[in-house]
Amino acid sequence: MRRSNLFLPTLKENPTEAQIVSHRLMMRAGMIRQSTAGIYSWLPMGYRVLQKICKIVREEQDYSGAQEILMPTIQSADLWRKSGRYEDYGKEMLRITDRHNREMLYGPTNEELITDIVSKDITSYKDLPKNLYHIQWKFRDEVRPRFGVMRGREFLMKDNYSFDLNYEGAKRSYNKMFISYLRTFSRLGLKAIPMAADTGPIGGDLSHEFIILADTGESEVFCDSRLLDLEIPSEGIDYNENLQSMVDNWTCYYAATDEKHEPHKCTVPDEMLIKARGIEVGHIFYFGTKYSQKMNAFVQDSEGNKVAIEMGSYGIGVSRLVGAIIESSHDEKGIIWPESIAPWSIGLINLNVGDPESDEICEKIYSGCNKYSVDMLYDDRNERAGTKFADMDLIGLPWQIIVGPRGLKTGVVELKRRVDGESKEMLVGDIPEWIKGRSFCDKEY
Repeated sequence: MRRSNLFLPTLKENPTEAQIVSHRLMMRAGMIRQSTAGIYSWLPMGYRVLQKICKIVREEQDYSGAQEILMPTIQSADLWRKSGRYEDYGKEMLRITDRHNREMLYGPTNEELITDIVSKDITSYKDLPKNLYHIQWKFRDEVRPRFGVMRGREFLMKDNYSFDLNYEGAKRSYNKMFISYLRTFSRLGLKAIPMAADTGPIGGDLSHEFIILADTGESEVFCDSRLLDLEIPSEGIDYNENLQSMVDNWTCYYAATDEKHEPHKCTVPDEMLIKARGIEVGHIFYFGTKYSQKMNAFVQDSEGNKVAIEMGSYGIGVSRLVGAIIESSHDEKGIIWPESIAPWSIGLINLNVGDPESDEICEKIYSGCNKYSVDMLYDDRNERAGTKFADMDLIGLPWQIIVGPRGLKTGVVELKRRVDGESKEMLVGDIPEWIKGRSFCDKEY
């Protein structure tokens, strides 16, 4: 992408309405623009990041055995009355009426709708287990939307739902998502800690929130410091095996949100107990037959008995993740994107636009990136060097290739790494091989 063609309306000053770092930087970097309170338009750069996060989330869900579907945003109020949640959910639910006076709602979640779907098409134990997910916009009418995409009213969410014959199967499904979430957040460059959590309006008696430690977190959290040193399961995961021991490796250490924290039950020594603020990026629930009983989701077991399906639900705040990643990865100059989700892997800066030699070298580098399918943003604008440097640091691309007249005298360009600002000179002729040889996921030169 050429910077001269890109719609990227960056701002020099911090917007007055932005209270936290991620909101300020997303506005300044031209990622989002507010439509109304708590509702945002995603501009090209922001949407590229959102899509890359979705890709990783989708890959890990598919790898775990979950199957993707797509449910509507508008749901019937009658479904929610069956479950008993229509009146209980509160004013966060946006209730609407269509032209035929049918009561509808803009879905804040999908337990009722997915249970209704399954109840009509799954009737035998032979059809189980199943895990269905989708990535879809949700709406919750927050009384005080704030912090940009971290606490908005409209948000993109991955939610999925497991269906099993019995508790043992449901627990296996829960453990799959537990491990899948650890893998997902790790690929996004985050260390998310699973913590015992309150089930809230979803219901059930088993729940974990996945929390990123950050000063701007909305709630207080408590955890054993040894959790920070545990390795995330990566290659070689077999989701058909018993994952309980892997889950136990995480849950044997104390970790709780403020609602679940009980000081008299916490045996972690003070010097090992982390007391911090946290950002929730994922939440998983087991709630048994809470919805299947009320919504007639039954199957026949192997002995012909009619049994209610055991269920769980699992959510990842996809749009919230963009803000959370920025909160955990930035400096005074701007965003520092993990390479896995950067909108472009490399920023190419031409410091002498209009000079035949500079233009020719930049065009060769740019076409080379296209040849190897590497995302590059080429700043070909006729702007001052300081403006280009500031903008490139603000938007936080992992690598910068800087082409200037001084270096070209000796046939070199500057290669700069955004995460630590380290730079080195590289021969122009070596750039194509460097681009070709990189995976853009490793952390070394």
